[in-house]
Amino acid sequence: MRFHKIANVNKALEFITSKGVKLVSIGAEEIVDGNVKMTLGMIWTIILRFAIQDISVEETSAKEGLLLWCQRKTAPYRNVNVQNFHDDPLGNLNLAFDIAEKHLDIPKMLDAEDIINTPKPDERAIMTYVSCFYHAFAGAEQAETAANRICKVLGVNQENEKMMEEYERLASELLEWIRRTTPWLENRTPEKTVAEMQRKLEDFRDYRRKHKPPKGKMVSDIANAWKGLEQVEKGYEEWLLTEIRRLERLDHLAEKFKQKCAMHESWTGGKEELLSQKDYESASLMEIRALMRKHEAFESDLAAHQDRVEQIAAIAQELNELDYHDVASVNQRCQSICDLWDKLGTLTQKRRELLERTEKLLETIDQLFLEFAKRSAPFNNWMEGAMEDLQDMFIVHTIEEVQSLIAAHEQFKATLPEADAERQAILGIHSEVQKISQSYGVKANIINPFSTITMEELLNKWEKVKKLVPQRDGALQEEMARQHTHEMFRRQFAAQANLIGPWIQARMEEIGRCSLEIGGTLEDQMTQLKQIEHVIVAYKPNIDKLEGEHQLIQESLVFDNKHTNYTMEHIRVGWELLLTTIARTINEIETQILTRDAKGISQQQMNEFRSSFNHFDRKKNGAMETDDFRACLISMGYDLGEVEFARIMMLVDPNATGLVSFQSFIDFMTRETADTDTAEQVVASFRILAADKPFILVDELRRELPPEQAEYCIMRMPSYAGPGAPPGALDYTTFSTALYGESDL
Repeated sequence: MRFHKIANVNKALEFITSKGVKLVSIGAEEIVDGNVKMTLGMIWTIILRFAIQDISVEETSAKEGLLLWCQRKTAPYRNVNVQNFHDDPLGNLNLAFDIAEKHLDIPKMLDAEDIINTPKPDERAIMTYVSCFYHAFAGAEQAETAANRICKVLGVNQENEKMMEEYERLASELLEWIRRTTPWLENRTPEKTVAEMQRKLEDFRDYRRKHKPPKGKMVSDIANAWKGLEQVEKGYEEWLLTEIRRLERLDHLAEKFKQKCAMHESWTGGKEELLSQKDYESASLMEIRALMRKHEAFESDLAAHQDRVEQIAAIAQELNELDYHDVASVNQRCQSICDLWDKLGTLTQKRRELLERTEKLLETIDQLFLEFAKRSAPFNNWMEGAMEDLQDMFIVHTIEEVQSLIAAHEQFKATLPEADAERQAILGIHSEVQKISQSYGVKANIINPFSTITMEELLNKWEKVKKLVPQRDGALQEEMARQHTHEMFRRQFAAQANLIGPWIQARMEEIGRCSLEIGGTLEDQMTQLKQIEHVIVAYKPNIDKLEGEHQLIQESLVFDNKHTNYTMEHIRVGWELLLTTIARTINEIETQILTRDAKGISQQQMNEFRSSFNHFDRKKNGAMETDDFRACLISMGYDLGEVEFARIMMLVDPNATGLVSFQSFIDFMTRETADTDTAEQVVASFRILAADKPFILVDELRRELPPEQAEYCIMRMPSYAGPGAPPGALDYTTFSTALYGESDL
């Protein structure tokens, strides 16, 4: 019965679910009713769970792991590159199926022709087939693993038996080794030097490190012997370390004594000769004071080394008390250091007295040197600055700048008498120094330590300043004359440029007004443009004359002109733009005339087209951009979708420049006006939007039309007066006929 069949299938589904298989949208009823699609889907889920899902290679998913396993197993084979489970040629498939059935007991589940003739073979079927290969090879690997495990266990057991025999032999040798080693460890005979004790310690460490560890294979019958060995070993090690520490202490003190003596002797080397030299006899006052500061620093350093001398004596005393084996050399070295120390103290005091006496002799000369330095440095700086200013290569561009330089130069000349008085005062100080040096017979080389400036340098610079002053006067007067000439050139150029620049702008505006006029005919515009062109050509000599004035300015290296905002480059660009604009505008008007005559467009239509184009030519460059062209079409009543607008752009802008010229616009509009919509077509279109109702609602207009067109219709469409209309219904029929002049609306 159906009921029993459903119950039986539910038992099977419960078992499948308990094994972790997720069954989605499948029940017992579908299987009992023979739903092939659902049944096959459930079978694939079972295959995926029990044959494929457990396959994992390097923590990948079942599908990815199975694919990775296939790639690795086929890697050594040439011309094999497995990338998925649905691509393979016919010959390879038949060969694989035959070998699998013959050697691996894998039944042939698929026909190669079915796989090849299918554009994309079923991936699940291929995965199921390949999983059989995976499990077949996995079973073979498990048998090999089991055999290896048995061999490993037997090998371990055999090795254990060999180790037991070896252990018995080593135990016997160990007892004999302990009996030989114990007397050596009980020997406490000390050595005299640390090196010899270190050798004993190294022997002991070799025993610990090399000889003892291999003997450590103990059993219970040799435990006591081994324990006794370790006790003797511990006592021997403690004795070695204590004796080494004692000898190290002596060596440390001796080494410390040597280091401090070496440092002290290194410091005292050459100090006796230094204190005995007579360098102060030929030194200047600054050098004497430097020697005094240096001597004071030496005295401080000498006092600081007193502590080291005391430390050397204390260490020598301790070595004597500890009966150091080389104490005689220690005492001799210590005495030598103490004797030299006393001598250095005596020489230091004597040198201080000589330096102080020499310092007083040179103080008078030093005061004069200081005064000379204080007054000569500013005076020298003033003269160097004056020479730099007088020789400065001034760069000016205006008469006012030259006048400013002349005024500054006159102020400088007014300061010369005061500077000459300062020169004479400095010369007097120098003469006084020479007089004192000769009177007292000073042996020192009389050089001013406060200044590197000599009196000879000051006198030479003063003479040079006096020569440069009249030279500067002449250069400033020459520059003034040159700037007057430049100013004349500027004014001549500015007078012409201030007339030509506005004239060019006026002609440009006149051309623009002419091209935008829509009141007259194209022939009238052409006549007016020809007249403007004649005026422009006749104005060319004025441009040539301005070029001549500009050439004079360039040759004179004049780069600015405050009398005009126009440059020659501005005038050239404006003139070329004027010529280009008049030629282009005439050409456009001629083209419009030809288009009008060829396509039968009335003058009124042409004016309307021109008006619309001029309005949306926002940049006024004779072409509409894409967005402006779209807005223009919408304002003229076009209902544009993206596809329709793209089609129109292909017509008006075939080169995809993003610009629509007036000629392209005219060509498009002439084609459009030749095939206009009728009032009936517009009414039919509104009826579609109104879902076949004789009226249309405000919400429908706003939903179906662009916002601008929807509001336009709402403002102008009359209310619907027919029967059954809801409030706010609008009469689109009357509105449509009014658009074409067929109604009084």
